[in-house]
Amino acid sequence: MTIESTVLTGDDSVWESVPGQTEAVRILAASVVSPTHAFLLVGRSGYGARQAARVFAGELLAAANPGTDPERHRHLALTDRHPAVAIIERDGASILVDQAREVVRQAHLSPPEGELQVMVLHDFHLVSEAAPTLLKTIEEPPATTVFIVVADDVPDELVTIASRCVRVEFGPLPIAVVHQALSDEGVRDPQAEAAATACGGDLDRARLLATDPALVERRAFWSGIPDRLDGTGTRVVELVDGAIAKLGEVSGPLEARQIDEMATLEAELTQLGIRGAGRIKELEDRHKREVRRARTDELRAGLVVMAEAYRSKVGQGGAQAFLQATAALRQTEDNLQFNPNERLSLLGLLVAIDAG
Repeated sequence: MTIESTVLTGDDSVWESVPGQTEAVRILAASVVSPTHAFLLVGRSGYGARQAARVFAGELLAAANPGTDPERHRHLALTDRHPAVAIIERDGASILVDQAREVVRQAHLSPPEGELQVMVLHDFHLVSEAAPTLLKTIEEPPATTVFIVVADDVPDELVTIASRCVRVEFGPLPIAVVHQALSDEGVRDPQAEAAATACGGDLDRARLLATDPALVERRAFWSGIPDRLDGTGTRVVELVDGAIAKLGEVSGPLEARQIDEMATLEAELTQLGIRGAGRIKELEDRHKREVRRARTDELRAGLVVMAEAYRSKVGQGGAQAFLQATAALRQTEDNLQFNPNERLSLLGLLVAIDAG
């Protein structure tokens, strides 16, 4: 399903938090006044898909509830706290059938407030066996429900659902866009430049890397792995232990930010005079997902750096080693979507490469 080219009208400043995605923003902004039943945002969250889902949800609710405060809708949606926005995150390696059934049930309820409810389904590329349960509801939801489906890509089991949605693509952000975004947020060079170059077009990851003083050293570690392999299991274990330690390093700046977020929430709840155990639990769960995603992103980035190191050896007679290593690296990266055990994955990878 597609939308014809439309010129943006009105105040589009609310979309400034989704930089570098002009076409995606154009489609979503043009859809606010008369939205269809479901939208599929394809691309990693750090490319802007997750933030775009928040902005779009706020705009949909502001438009659907004339006479109410639009800024309230926008603020609450941007902070994942709007009562009429249901955010569904996967529980474990994939979205489960029980979760899908709850989505179907909730979609058919009246909106918690106002005239519309928005259901945001994240990591939908990992829908697995739950796709058939969701298909009918996403295809024909009640008039008071709009789905925003967010997926890194569109696997085979998602093709049918994708055909029922307005598909909006989010590609990797150019280095210059990421660099500018970091600069606008107060990050100075050379850290902004290094983070923009190392993030793979992912602004979320760039923000994390920009606060990471060990970025350069960590990239050097991953780049040096090919030269340090010596055919012994002892060295493989040593390198894997080092890699696991590097994955732990990247979560340090993130955890510091999370501590501030929790303190802010607790202060807000105290000011309001409520316990808010549910909101605290939701934030704790989101923090756990963020740490897991940060470690996975760091591991993925490390694999890319290793591939670059092998590529540099092609001209030195290392073409065969490059091909074998690339195949093993690609397989390991493909498996990351299933949340594998980090240590076992790295052990298998380095053993396979070293044996080649």
